Amino acid sequence: MSAFFALLAGAFSLLCFYLYLKHNYWKRNGIPTVRGCVPLVGHILPMITKRMNFSEFLRLVYEEHKDHSMVGIYKGTRPVLIIRDPNLVKIVLQTNFSNFHENGRKVVAEVDPLLSKHPLFTGEVVANGGLGIEGYCFKEEVGANAFHKLVGNTFAESLGTIITFHYPDINRLLKVRFLPKSMDRYFRNVVSENLKIRRNDSTPRIGDVIDEENVTAHAVFLYLEGLETTSITMNFICHDLATNPEIQEKLRKEVRSTIEKHGGLTFEALKDMTYMNQVISESQRLHSAVGFLPKICSEEFELQGSDGLTYRIKPGTEVDISIFGLHTDPKYWENPDVFDPERFNDEREQTIEKMTFLPFNVGPRICVEMRMALLQMKACLATLLSNYKLELSPRTQVPLKLSPYYFMSEPVGGNWAYISKL
Repeated sequence: MSAFFALLAGAFSLLCFYLYLKHNYWKRNGIPTVRGCVPLVGHILPMITKRMNFSEFLRLVYEEHKDHSMVGIYKGTRPVLIIRDPNLVKIVLQTNFSNFHENGRKVVAEVDPLLSKHPLFTGEVVANGGLGIEGYCFKEEVGANAFHKLVGNTFAESLGTIITFHYPDINRLLKVRFLPKSMDRYFRNVVSENLKIRRNDSTPRIGDVIDEENVTAHAVFLYLEGLETTSITMNFICHDLATNPEIQEKLRKEVRSTIEKHGGLTFEALKDMTYMNQVISESQRLHSAVGFLPKICSEEFELQGSDGLTYRIKPGTEVDISIFGLHTDPKYWENPDVFDPERFNDEREQTIEKMTFLPFNVGPRICVEMRMALLQMKACLATLLSNYKLELSPRTQVPLKLSPYYFMSEPVGGNWAYISKL
């Protein structure tokens, strides 16, 4: 019996020593470390206990380490580097992109095969424009078959999504799916049927040799990244307009005068709505749909911060960039909590620090749907504001607080507004 306890004590000691070595990685490399590291779990406990989502956690890390260009955290025992310096952001996203071209949201290929092949709108646009099918987003009678209802709880910050994105090594054992089987099956059927139709049509020339799974993977990500991000952005824009009636009225005047000038709501009219561009940009600054950008180092590289910190990053190391932190840093934005579209007028936009405004990412990984998303949002806003007025509902919990139950930006209690005809 004593031998058993001795063996147990030895194993425990080895585990403690292993965790000590793992959780002292950043200290050994001279990088400041966020407080609150829990053995085995690392810094992910607030997400597991639903105190906040990961984007909000990174915002706090960003704000609490204002004197440092980089700071380290742990996802389990895996070290992750948070960069705060815009020059470092430029290195990772643009100038040395080849060293950081891998996406940080890693999924296990055998668990989520479609997500592992992703190419890195709203529902009806994605369905019609992207996939060439009817979305039924505005027809309740089709019930569960409506295209937009497919998303379900895909974006919930569940234990499954935490394991999927933050602990890929563990997920190789647990095999937790991010993409529901029903969604996987739906998109495979849609793509398969569409390819059959196109092969039987003599007009388009579709070859017989085609990687159907890759096509399906692109369709899934067109849906996931286009639908939710655009709808979230529109949600916050409407909130900001409802909260700021004078800005709403100024935008309405631009919309009406531009439509009259061009003889209708044309593509040229939408391009001409410059104040609308400012409103959209300022809302994205304050309420980005995605709160952080994760990257993976693929080739060893030395990062040098403006504060003198230096770290030679190794392949496989995750690098996270806090969009929330950069977008509301008073070092780069005067009165950052104030909604002010004039920040993005022709004159003041030139003074914005590079790499501190990242609503669509930058560099080779800039959002491929950016132009379509902006066109879609502008058309929607122009149609809405031409004939309707937005007023904030008392159901909205102000100031907005983001829900810990979603890894994208979702206000606690929702965004509510009264829409009345002018």
